[in-house]
Amino acid sequence: MTSSPRPGRLALVVGIGLLVWALPRPDAVDPRAWRLLAIFVATVAGIIARPLPMGAIAVVGIAVAVGTRTLTITEALSGFGNGTVWLVVAAFFIAAAFIKTGLGARIAYTLVAAFGGSTLGLGYSLVATDFVLAPAIPSNTARAGGVIFPILQSLARTAPGSDPLRRGRTNAFLTLVAYHGTVITSAMFLTAMVANPLSVGLAANQGIAITWGLWALAAAVPGAISLVVVPLVIYRLCPPGAVKTPEAPAAARTALIGLGPITRSERLMGAILIVLLGVWILGPTIGLDVTAAALMAVAALLLTGVLTWEDACSQQEAWNTFIWFATLVMMATYVGQFGFIAWFTTQVESMFPGLGWMPGLIGLSLIYFYSHYFFASNTAHVSAMFAPFLAVALALGAPPLLAALLLAFFSNLFASLTHYGTAPAPILFGSGHVTLGTWWRIGAVVSIVNISIWLVIGAAWWRVLGLW
Repeated sequence: MTSSPRPGRLALVVGIGLLVWALPRPDAVDPRAWRLLAIFVATVAGIIARPLPMGAIAVVGIAVAVGTRTLTITEALSGFGNGTVWLVVAAFFIAAAFIKTGLGARIAYTLVAAFGGSTLGLGYSLVATDFVLAPAIPSNTARAGGVIFPILQSLARTAPGSDPLRRGRTNAFLTLVAYHGTVITSAMFLTAMVANPLSVGLAANQGIAITWGLWALAAAVPGAISLVVVPLVIYRLCPPGAVKTPEAPAAARTALIGLGPITRSERLMGAILIVLLGVWILGPTIGLDVTAAALMAVAALLLTGVLTWEDACSQQEAWNTFIWFATLVMMATYVGQFGFIAWFTTQVESMFPGLGWMPGLIGLSLIYFYSHYFFASNTAHVSAMFAPFLAVALALGAPPLLAALLLAFFSNLFASLTHYGTAPAPILFGSGHVTLGTWWRIGAVVSIVNISIWLVIGAAWWRVLGLW
């Protein structure tokens, strides 16, 4: 992607910001809140339209906030000291070490060798690989594009059958299962997708605290069911050309031989990851912050040589995320502190007299989900719509944790809809194994399946957990 400015898109972003700035300010809203809202909306519009890279847009937003004296320099830079922001950066470093050591590929090939004797088993092997990697790799692009996709392409070349049509159907099935698997696993862990901590941060601005363990526990049952059911649905709607795939386990075993014996770095990586996940799960009990635990894990990787400082410095996606994520968290925080969210909630509450929170929350969630047809990024969608939709849900009386978690889960699941809905989609679609019509048709059906599972079975599970 070019880093040169795109004048037309930049003009659109500036125009949106000026339009909000010029709108009549309600008397009950602080002038600084209104100005910051305009800057925030323009920044989010910039993240969607991409006239510049996301990090550059964030720096411009900070400069405008300071230049217009909407924020002091201390306020404008406060996001860079946010714990959730550093959690994301640390998770990127851990993911880099995971991929560098080759442990991710070894896990994938081991699962394929064990369960890949049938096409359905092979699909589940890819999903299981993604599930194992998800807690430690916050980029679904790194998982699906960096680990799963190369293995998928290798399997595609060894797909059984001399008939190209049969091989094509098998490859289409595996591609769709791999993609929808990563969409579901992204929803199951706070650290499985880069926008998840953003959702947590935006929820925190409205007084809702979501821990790593609570997220994982709430997502465990509906997520597990989705991981089992969705591949079966795809198997029915897009059946593979072959039922058995004897070549896949053999190819996986050959690949494992090529990787050689497990290395010291892989053992250290695995041990550090197991300890980290344990601390994340037990964090509230033992009194250790999740970000502190992640930074300690990064320190262990650096001290053992599994990750070098040069490796960390080269993680462009991590540092780019650090800039835009810190900026969005900062702006969202001060928009709330300056009183805009409270005013907005009051206005919304008066517009829905007598509407129960349950139908209201379901309706809001469905609108939030299917509006993703208009987004090419989970992060952009969360940045634009999560906070206001959560505010509306709270105004209707929805239980805070339930509303925040449901919207957070849907902030991943809605990526199933299109071939551009999240970064891994163009990578897997670009393989050419699935036609555009099939991708959208399967995406629409899978969206209904996932919504049904998470709103019905998930709701029952959340009731057991006491979330409502």
